Amino acid sequence: MAKKTSTLNSPAPAPGPSLHSVNSGGKRAGAKAADVYSPSASQVNAGYGPHFDVLEIGHPDYVALINADTAFWVLSPRAEALDYLLGGELPKSYLEKEAKLAADLETVRFKLLTSAVYFNPTERCNLDCGYCYLPREARRGGHDMDPSRLMEALAKLKEFFVSTLPEGARPQLVFHGSEPLLAKDAVFRGIEKYGDYFRFGVQTNTVLLDQEAIGFLKEHGCGIGISIDGPTAEIADRTRRTWGGSGVFAQTVKALEQLIGYPGLNIITTVTKENVRSLPELVEFFHAKGVTNALLNPVRGTQLGGRNLMADQGDLAHYFFKALDRTYELFAETGRKLVIGNFANLLLGLVAPGARRLMCDISPCGGGRCFFAVGAGGEVAPCSEFLGLPEFHGGNLFESSVKDLVATPAFTQVTTRMVEQLEPCKRCAVRHFCGAPCPAEVYAINGKLGAPAPMCDFYAAQARYAFRVIADGRLDALLWDGWKDGLEEIVVM
Repeated sequence: MAKKTSTLNSPAPAPGPSLHSVNSGGKRAGAKAADVYSPSASQVNAGYGPHFDVLEIGHPDYVALINADTAFWVLSPRAEALDYLLGGELPKSYLEKEAKLAADLETVRFKLLTSAVYFNPTERCNLDCGYCYLPREARRGGHDMDPSRLMEALAKLKEFFVSTLPEGARPQLVFHGSEPLLAKDAVFRGIEKYGDYFRFGVQTNTVLLDQEAIGFLKEHGCGIGISIDGPTAEIADRTRRTWGGSGVFAQTVKALEQLIGYPGLNIITTVTKENVRSLPELVEFFHAKGVTNALLNPVRGTQLGGRNLMADQGDLAHYFFKALDRTYELFAETGRKLVIGNFANLLLGLVAPGARRLMCDISPCGGGRCFFAVGAGGEVAPCSEFLGLPEFHGGNLFESSVKDLVATPAFTQVTTRMVEQLEPCKRCAVRHFCGAPCPAEVYAINGKLGAPAPMCDFYAAQARYAFRVIADGRLDALLWDGWKDGLEEIVVM
């Protein structure tokens, strides 16, 4: 696992520039102290000196100075940015930290162990959501994994993780979909048998999540993820409907109310052009219900339905940021947090790269290296988004070892996709705070992995908004309680 690293503080109000670095300690690899502080080494943007991009973040008082290669950054007062770039303090501070920064980024990008699986026990679903990343024909008439095969699959997965993870580690296994509760008997048998080893979760549309199922999942400490796409039935049911066209909002809200207070609850909202303008009202709805953690995930265009529902990037940025602003206001008014997990993960990527909880906003992404996906037929892909793209199946779990499957070209072409190889990403100041996601979506739209994110403008705007959050001292309010636990000391220079 990655070591959690040091963090930043928000900009100090005292006169003069305030340096905010991602990590602490360490000189440039192979450099002597005299070299680090020599005039040639301190010449910014020339020769062996460090390179810094100036990023307009839309803040009245601050701009960001970024070394994109190492994800080092500084929030500089606007009026002093040029002095900072031409002075000696910035390069000196950077060079003191360069080796540590590079090592931390190397770890989170290339040295994490595989520790999670997304497992689809059935191809079928009882809903016909317009944006699903799985092919419609499979969801309507696909097959379930036989219960005995599911148990065999779990045994093979356990064997793999026992051989690769440290003793005592408990990998995560999320029964995903389509709708996993259509194979409830097999899923629950697996949880009963392997609950002492795997940390199980179930991502469900709640149609089959009755009191008995809730009780079982709570008893076994399973995570429970549910999907809600709007604050009202009129909005939410636009994209989440049964095959007969009926909405399920009321039923999902009923399940939500039964789960409030359960620590394993997580909410996912898929953001589309149908609900993007309601995001501020949606966070108010969640907060009023007592939700403490949710994901507002922009829809992926892996399948045609998702592509047709992608929101305008300008609208997405505007209403997404308004929703985040509203969570801050609600916290100030009530003292209760509603953390938007995908944005909070970006903030962690800025202040403590090794503490990231999600792996979609870094390159290579986590698919195939931090986690992988297993389909109902035993097919294995780098992540769930690739299950609907057969050319990215590494093989079959029942025919090959997991170790061999994750080493196939279907996996390695994903695990070696890096922003440094992409235009315009390789010259972007925020490339390591974005990661050019999602490779499955990129491939589906462009026919190749070597292209930037379809939502590039949004992700760049999100990084600038994150810097504004830090500049305004709102970091703690938008992150989980205890996010600093286990981190090194905060360094402010």
